[in-house]
Amino acid sequence: MDTVPAAQQPEHLHVVTPDGRSFADLSVLQGFWSEAMYLRLTDQCSHLVEFTDGRLEILPMPTDQHQAISGFLYLLLSSFVRKIGGKALYAPLRLRIREGKFREPDLLALRDAKDPRRQNDYWLGADLVMEVVSPSNPGRDIVDKRLDYAEASIPEYWIVNAIDETITVLQLVGGRYVEHGVFQVGGQAGSASLPGFSVNVQEVFAVE
Repeated sequence: MDTVPAAQQPEHLHVVTPDGRSFADLSVLQGFWSEAMYLRLTDQCSHLVEFTDGRLEILPMPTDQHQAISGFLYLLLSSFVRKIGGKALYAPLRLRIREGKFREPDLLALRDAKDPRRQNDYWLGADLVMEVVSPSNPGRDIVDKRLDYAEASIPEYWIVNAIDETITVLQLVGGRYVEHGVFQVGGQAGSASLPGFSVNVQEVFAVE
């Protein structure tokens, strides 16, 4: 594991609980994490953790509704892409945006299961990603992730928002996302890059 230069190391790297157990205080290394350290950490923990230029972000625990929606979409997406020789997976799975930046999309897919971007430790790209909007920080999925996935040149990004019951399908054009469509209850959300793939919006948000 990489180390922080001695002159820059924080004084305390561990916290001791009242019962004597010791665990790493991850916050003290913010700004000092290397990509290798991040990969080692996430190999050994069950939390969703994302990484940007030396800093970690530990994501909140998904809610029941979040998992129900993402599970429903996974079954639809996986079934569709498998028929055309592709592969869909779900979090936790690391996606490398670029050197020094990793995200963990709720769902991600490749049209070709043998695509060389599909690596065992993490994927180097995807043809489509989906995020179910977190009610605790909706801007992260609606604004920040839009920039992140465009930076990774991912052709299509779905924002599944249970707050207003919409599904926004974004298509990458000239390095930026444009709206392929904003789909509401009563309609079908259709893919821009996977002809024939669509989901019933009402069914997505009614899933239990």
